[in-house]
Amino acid sequence: MTSKISSASSRDMAADKQRSPVAEAVSLTKMTVRADSDMRHVLNTLLTMKPQAIEKLTPAEARQEPTVTDAMIKYLEGKGRDTAPEALVPGVSARDIVIECATGSLAATVYIPEGEGPFPVIVYYHGGGFVIADRKVYDGGARGLAKQARAVVISADYRQAPEHKFPAAHDDAWAVYEWAASHAAAFGGDPRRIALAGESAGGNLALATALAAAKAGLPVPRHVLAVYPVTQPDTHTHSYEKYADAKPLNRPMMLWFVGHYTGSPADTRDWRLDLVHAGLQGLPPVTIINAGIDPLLDDGAMLEDALREAGVPVDRRVYKGVAHEFFGAAAVIGKAAEAQAYAAQRLNADLRQARFH
Repeated sequence: MTSKISSASSRDMAADKQRSPVAEAVSLTKMTVRADSDMRHVLNTLLTMKPQAIEKLTPAEARQEPTVTDAMIKYLEGKGRDTAPEALVPGVSARDIVIECATGSLAATVYIPEGEGPFPVIVYYHGGGFVIADRKVYDGGARGLAKQARAVVISADYRQAPEHKFPAAHDDAWAVYEWAASHAAAFGGDPRRIALAGESAGGNLALATALAAAKAGLPVPRHVLAVYPVTQPDTHTHSYEKYADAKPLNRPMMLWFVGHYTGSPADTRDWRLDLVHAGLQGLPPVTIINAGIDPLLDDGAMLEDALREAGVPVDRRVYKGVAHEFFGAAAVIGKAAEAQAYAAQRLNADLRQARFH
């Protein structure tokens, strides 16, 4: 398993450096042909923002690149829409805080739905390959779940690579989970009804944090929502090969992310990054959401199989015609709205029950 990512990385990344700006534009244009019309609106807008190949940039440069969220906002502005977060997802208030936890001070946003609490609690981890992005980029997903699930959502930043190598992000994810269990009541949340959720790298963090609790014999969350999660290190799966040049996520980017986050090939064998082979017994029910046009599509399928083998209740949906990062773009992408509603339904099936774990 490890050789597939470690031995291939240097060869693949060297070849990727030959990619020209024209090749990047061709890849993004190809995506617009594969995608549904509303996903295409976002991707076409992203193309006008002239994104560069992340894998050819430094992390500092990559963090300045336009995102799918930026493209969604630009598209909506062109339509004359109010793009303030509270206008896109009404009925949810947001409060920026600083979480003081075991690993340090972490910036966070707490989303609180309208109505009378106490509400269930969802700890939400953003994506970005452990290297780029932050909770603000992933506001749409976190805010959408707060509304759809009528839950307090706590979304925290975490330390990023290469400044902070593995397992820094995972340590922060665990610390935020512990903090939420102790402090959610101050925001109208019921910490006895807590779930974990995340997108991409954040999906990995949500799963790994729940599994860490199970392995330690500590209280596990009621549910885990993993949206196009990173679940294993093999970048030669069928979906990695088929969507090797996809946008906004592709195989060269994943190699770049792994190269920056891990300190050695041994890190990719750690159960927190190779969840498919981690021994998943003891996890609560899991929901997996995958995009149909995504190199991580098979990661979700492999995780589903591993969870079923471990006896963990799991449900997985694949949304065809949309790409990685679609989940938070419900203001434009119809299937994102569908996916958020489905996720909320799955979360509430466990969060609204009277029994406590």
